[in-house]
Amino acid sequence: MGIAERPTVRKRISFSRIKDVLEVPNLIEIQQKSYQWFLDEGLLETFRDISPVQDFTGNLALEFTGYSLGSPKYTEDQCKQRDVTYAAPLKVKVRLINNDTREVKEQEVFMGDFPLMTETGTFIINGAERVIVSQLVRSPGAYFDKTKDTSGKTLYSASIIPNRGAWLEFETDAADVVYVHVDRTRKIPATVLLRALGFGSTQRIMELFGENEFIRNTLERDNTNNEEEALVEIYKRLRPGEPPAVESARSLFESLFYDPKRYDLGGVGRYKLNKKLELADRLIGKTLSRDLISEDDMSGEAGIGPIVDPDTGEVLGVTIDPNTGEVLASAVGSEVPRKGEMIRARRAEAVRIVERARHLAEAYVLDPDGKEAKILGNGYLAPDVKVITPADIVAAVNYLVSLQHGIGVTDDIDHLGNRRLKSVGELLQNQFRIGLSRMERVIRERMTIQDVEAVTPQALINTRPVVAAVKEFFGSSQLSQFMDQTNPLAELTHKRRLSALGPGGLSRERAGFDVRDVHHSHYGRMCPIETPEGPNIGLIGSLCTYARINEHGFIETPYRKVENGKATSEIRYLTADVEDRYTIAQANEPLHDDGGFVNPRVTCRLKDDIVIVSPSQVDYMDVSPKQLVSIATALIPFLENDDAGRALMGSNMQRQAVPLIRTEAPLVGTGMELKAAVDSGVVVAAKRAGIVERVSADFVRVRRDDGEVDHYNLMKFARSNQGTCMNQRPVVRTGQRVEVGDVLADGPSTDQGEMALGRNVLVAFMPWEGCNYEDAILISERLVSDDVFTSIHIEEYESEARDTKLGPEEITRDIPNVGEDALKDLDHEGIIRVGAEVRTGDILVGKVTPKGESELTPEERLLRAIFGEKARDVRDTSLKVPHGEAGKVVAVHVFSRENGDELGPGVNKLVRVYVAQKRKISEGDKMAGRHGNKGVIAKILPVEDMPFLPDGRPIQIVLNPLGVPSRMNIGQVLETHLGWASAALGVHIATPVFDGAREDDVFEFLEKADLPKNGKMVLYDGRTGERFDRQVTVGYAYIMKLMHLVDDKIHARSTGPYSLVTQQPLGGKAQFGGQRFGEMEVWALEAYGAAYTLQELLTVKSDDIAGRVKTYEAIVKGDNVPEPGVPESFKVLIKELQSLCLDVKVLSDDEHEIEIREADDDIEGTARELGIDIGDRSSRIDRMAGPYRETEAADAILEDQADDDDEGGDKDEDVDSSEFDADDSDDDKID
Repeated sequence: MGIAERPTVRKRISFSRIKDVLEVPNLIEIQQKSYQWFLDEGLLETFRDISPVQDFTGNLALEFTGYSLGSPKYTEDQCKQRDVTYAAPLKVKVRLINNDTREVKEQEVFMGDFPLMTETGTFIINGAERVIVSQLVRSPGAYFDKTKDTSGKTLYSASIIPNRGAWLEFETDAADVVYVHVDRTRKIPATVLLRALGFGSTQRIMELFGENEFIRNTLERDNTNNEEEALVEIYKRLRPGEPPAVESARSLFESLFYDPKRYDLGGVGRYKLNKKLELADRLIGKTLSRDLISEDDMSGEAGIGPIVDPDTGEVLGVTIDPNTGEVLASAVGSEVPRKGEMIRARRAEAVRIVERARHLAEAYVLDPDGKEAKILGNGYLAPDVKVITPADIVAAVNYLVSLQHGIGVTDDIDHLGNRRLKSVGELLQNQFRIGLSRMERVIRERMTIQDVEAVTPQALINTRPVVAAVKEFFGSSQLSQFMDQTNPLAELTHKRRLSALGPGGLSRERAGFDVRDVHHSHYGRMCPIETPEGPNIGLIGSLCTYARINEHGFIETPYRKVENGKATSEIRYLTADVEDRYTIAQANEPLHDDGGFVNPRVTCRLKDDIVIVSPSQVDYMDVSPKQLVSIATALIPFLENDDAGRALMGSNMQRQAVPLIRTEAPLVGTGMELKAAVDSGVVVAAKRAGIVERVSADFVRVRRDDGEVDHYNLMKFARSNQGTCMNQRPVVRTGQRVEVGDVLADGPSTDQGEMALGRNVLVAFMPWEGCNYEDAILISERLVSDDVFTSIHIEEYESEARDTKLGPEEITRDIPNVGEDALKDLDHEGIIRVGAEVRTGDILVGKVTPKGESELTPEERLLRAIFGEKARDVRDTSLKVPHGEAGKVVAVHVFSRENGDELGPGVNKLVRVYVAQKRKISEGDKMAGRHGNKGVIAKILPVEDMPFLPDGRPIQIVLNPLGVPSRMNIGQVLETHLGWASAALGVHIATPVFDGAREDDVFEFLEKADLPKNGKMVLYDGRTGERFDRQVTVGYAYIMKLMHLVDDKIHARSTGPYSLVTQQPLGGKAQFGGQRFGEMEVWALEAYGAAYTLQELLTVKSDDIAGRVKTYEAIVKGDNVPEPGVPESFKVLIKELQSLCLDVKVLSDDEHEIEIREADDDIEGTARELGIDIGDRSSRIDRMAGPYRETEAADAILEDQADDDDEGGDKDEDVDSSEFDADDSDDDKID
């Protein structure tokens, strides 16, 4: 064996015609980078925002100078086992300065444990893995819109939206007047706001805007004459009912817009505002009516005065000094555009140079009608100006009135240039900021109360608000989600998900069609295919393969630069608004070896248009055909041959595939399988190069090149969040050489490091005795016996021993009234052994609870005297296997106070039992291909009855051919053909999306494999041996078994728990409930006159308490079933009417009152009739629902329900939680 031998990597024959010019980036980078930014910069930024905190006198100041994160107390695995959060202690350095005495006290303050991100981009909160989903929100900035009024006149509106603070909304009306809403108040003429900004006089405003009829009309409606009056007018709107005074008006106005604590555009808002309002961008495509810069300005002989008088205190423009002017003249020279010249996009660069030098703020251009119009810019403010300035507001009003003259463009709010992404880091930062601002209030209050001399930073700081804010975010935010861990792809996709829902986002009900629709700016940024079906369609998306997030939170996608008609190797990332300026060729446009275009005319994208241009006009080119789809969609071969709706189902259903015992990579893949599996974090990859020294089932040891040893532990039979089995197995052998990134071990649903969600099976498209009608699937028994689609599912059960009012519960083997047979697998402590086979009702953990003391009989007193406490009443509350469950115990974890484990209040011992179930494929299971072709297994045929090929091989799955034409997912047929050929040749194939095998390639491949070119074959009937009339399409398709398993859904009940108030059976499998016999079902029985059936359904089978006890008794004894009584719900109805003060009586035919007895009376009467002694009332409450309401069953059900709620509940079951509370309180009474 040569030492240089490397682990085998699966080779795929690729049909791709395009060279990859860019590697696919790390797929969970979006999570990791964002969190890292938060730790490096985000946290400091929030501390800086509130630092220093000063008391009301300004005497004490508290500064936050830095922070450090300690190391976590437990490892990730320990956190999952112990149900604790994976977090590190956050310590903050604080300095307290006393300005009177100049005394400085420094301290390090512990600010709670801060949750850490794992290597795979998740958080472990209370033992459960969670993912923080990125949120798509509207970006702060200035937006312009147009609408038509009833008369058909076009009206324009503008909004300036900050990150936080007051909104400014401008609008024009039919009379051409500009109004403004300040912070959602009633509208006032816009000139009132301009006066308040310091442009006091009417003449000043007219000079500023030039000759403009909108401004003139607005001034006519304006009742104020100067700055003071305007401020008071705005104050009246913002604080109605308060006495207006100029000073308070001015301070309110200034704090509203100029106070960084109250108004914040953020870096993004300033960037967007400058982009929209800067002069250079507004001049593109316009003809100048005057020189942009006069000769005098250029030579620097005349300085240019500011636009706003210095006495108003606000400067818009900046004066040029002579030196700058000269430099400008020599640098720009003839580049400065002159009168009558049209400014093209390329010439705009020259304008920009000029503008940077002196913050140009105005220009004169010709509008489409040839009239002169004045344009005002905002002077391109520095990025660190995070508040709004008068320049911004003036420029926005100017933009709004210029729109009427055809200068400027309105915005599309669904464009990704106007929507940004808040990832983990920013969401966490916002939450942290909320906590800090609450803490700041507390610090201020404590500063005033405490003794100034003796106070320490520690005494001032109460960290609880910060800890609570972070905890609340991870525990209950809409964006902090229980990770979908069905398979590695589900995990990966969840981390790359983009949601428009959540706090500060949209709501499902309000979101219209436009927001949900695919937009041209989604290209290469947000997948047009992968989105849920149902109410969230279009609101939740997935990040594209190559997309990344820039520092402002906008999604960028990479393009190859094209220069002089040749594609270069330079890659540039563009945001959606920048991309709109360029003409971009498709990735599959044919190129020569030197990068030149083969075709003289190239089909390109320009904004939302398809244009055909010459190569010299192309600016950029896509880097890869798969750049416009997400990872899950990029795993679908022949995607280009599928209808979009079906592809959507295909990409969503891959996430629901259950990991199988024996994994198998697809014969026909897309080449993305390896990248997806490795980045999902379930495979173990070598961190450093070396030689494999030791391989075992649960670890791999590698001797590194520097002589050190790397030890990789493997995960064995762990339970995922969805109950699927997470297991890793080594794929390397001792002595092999591994390089960085080589796969050492496969995880769930991976095969040699490639994603493997299903199995390659031999399929035929043909009808078979109607068994595959309506998408049903017919499968061979061989798939069951050979464990082709067998999966392992692990269920977790837990039991706690608590302190109750009557004494502590005890976990023990000594359980009253339980035979030795039921205890055979329990150890001496009463806990089941690992490896035991268990079925419904078997005891997993023996537990007894003290029972309420009742009056003791003399005999009992004697027993108590002889045997001491031991004969005391205890109740069996053991943890049992729930109804319909079974399996093998694979692990038991015991936590107890004695061993120093952290347990909840009142809990002394906690036992967790993991039961694994091997589920073979069976009728009722849901299966699907990758093209949205899904179905339910209708029949499992013996191998000998399946149709077979001429060489005697039986078909494994028979699909209905009618599922193809109307659904238009032809990809499945092409995959079947190509799969057949690749199986015959023994090779694996990659056919990347939009760049894969064409029809001719498939036929050619079939011929190479000596198979019929049309992919059809004569089949024989397994039952008769006769050939079928027509030839049948046969081949290998990749089929997955989905999470919707029949074992989780099938359910039956004879007797079980009842709801306390209505006394009707509970509903749903989780509660072991009955089937609802609803209103419409009652109509059906009424229509057929089935009176007796109806009567028993509404009484003894439901809520006639005494009747059902007697009926049960009669069935057991073999007597005739008695007459039904009055249903409990009828009594509830009467009580409800009586509670509304209505005197309701029940009368018989002859108008005699019928006495409606209480449930208790019924039970007592029934007991007397049957001769049963049921003791006093308190000990009887527990038995209220009849002799077969087992309290422990109810307890188990309640615990089960709590688990379900923990994990997001069971969406299929219709559960009324109020009924649970009632049932629970019933148990409390006994205690």
